[in-house]
Amino acid sequence: MKIVLFSMPDAAPVVMHESAFHMPNLGIASIGANIDAKNEVRIIDLVRKRRHLRRYITRILLKIRPDLVGLSSMTWQYATCVKLMKLIKTVLPRVKVVLGGYHATLMYEEIASGFEAQWLDFLVRGEGEAAFKRLVRAISGEDTMSSIPSLSYKKNGEFIHNPKGELLDLSRLKLPIRDKRRLTWGYHIMNHKSEVMETSRGCTRNCNFCSIRHMYGRSFRPFPLKRILADVDDIYFKRKVRWIFVSDDNFVLNPERVIALCDAIIKRGYRHLTFVVQADCATMAGNEKMVKKMALAGFRSVFLGMENASKKNLQAARKGNILDASRRAVQNCHKYGIMVVGGMIFGFPDDGEQEIIENYRFLKQTGADTAYCQILTPYPKTEIRQELLDQGLVTNASDYTRYNGMWANVRTRKLDAETLQYLFWRHQQTVMGWWEPSDRIQAQGRLWTGIWMHLLKPVMKVVIRRSHRKYGWHGRFQREMEHRASVNRFRDLDGILK
Repeated sequence: MKIVLFSMPDAAPVVMHESAFHMPNLGIASIGANIDAKNEVRIIDLVRKRRHLRRYITRILLKIRPDLVGLSSMTWQYATCVKLMKLIKTVLPRVKVVLGGYHATLMYEEIASGFEAQWLDFLVRGEGEAAFKRLVRAISGEDTMSSIPSLSYKKNGEFIHNPKGELLDLSRLKLPIRDKRRLTWGYHIMNHKSEVMETSRGCTRNCNFCSIRHMYGRSFRPFPLKRILADVDDIYFKRKVRWIFVSDDNFVLNPERVIALCDAIIKRGYRHLTFVVQADCATMAGNEKMVKKMALAGFRSVFLGMENASKKNLQAARKGNILDASRRAVQNCHKYGIMVVGGMIFGFPDDGEQEIIENYRFLKQTGADTAYCQILTPYPKTEIRQELLDQGLVTNASDYTRYNGMWANVRTRKLDAETLQYLFWRHQQTVMGWWEPSDRIQAQGRLWTGIWMHLLKPVMKVVIRRSHRKYGWHGRFQREMEHRASVNRFRDLDGILK
């Protein structure tokens, strides 16, 4: 059977420009790798084909003529995904189309009853490797649809949703596809070639704004050490890549595991290997030995979920009081030369302008090297969504294209959504100021930081100064929002749903 797996082209430029980070989709790479070897599998990351999407997809479909097309989509990418479903069925009316990923897992009932169901044949919910493998067998007559856990399939034109399956034994999963079966290339973090891997799945934290529990439950499962090292070897030796983004939801949940993994990586003697990970502040603050080991093993950048400067807001998010932990976590990282990306959330129910300013001030005072700032987003099926709906604070409940953290889909008791959006944007500039790369960041990327400091920033300062004289704060804000709205506007897909 010929199979093509697509990830979506939509990008979320929260930290930098939408072209600064292009990562391969690990989900489709893992699913493709675990299909029976007798099938022909191709994977395509459409983030590397953002221009001329319709022409590219049409050409590739007619060239390969797959029997089955798989699509993976986050919630905020789903509008583009629906357009691609119809395009695929228009180009190849008899091809089978299956949707997986977060949105399919969270919203399978709504999708199955929506207008887009006419272009869908199957849904895979949760972890997809086992269900997709069996689906391929079932289409070939070697298995039965009704017996496949986590699969939704059509019978007499209506979707039937099989019961959810058990969590997978991660030791049995094959390494993800990174060879010539992947038809796109050029993945990068700034000017560094990069790849993505995972060392664990799941998170046991209780944050009510997160949807990860719908994928894995409240669980944490590490991959075997041997398998992790084989994955690193594949990236380092076969792909010749030196930057690895570790996609674990919380890499440091088990400090002893992290130390053992770091020891194994150090022992292997990789040169110039850089890891980028996500971690929680409490663990990074309380385990300096682990942080030191991470630095020695090549972990050079850590995203820390600080979330907010208000104890009340942290409590509302079920994060606990992590203010001191956030400061200590940054100090620990900097002590061993690890760059920190501070993650903050704005727009909690009682936030006003002063709370927004204080949030930015706290972030700046921690000494974090750069920021990943988002507006509180009522993601489908999360606990906080229902709480905000009950309080009448959700202003956009259905346009999921704006559910990527960059848009105000809520109001607060003090600010309407538009004012929240404006103050979030304005005070990021007035409080945080122009980004100044630290010595540790410059050491990691002398080329792009040099370009930023000596070329881009001076030019942008002149451009923005002129723009400010002409348009003022509100005029600049409107222009910025217009640009932001255009980032994931793929004009060659306009009108495809008519």
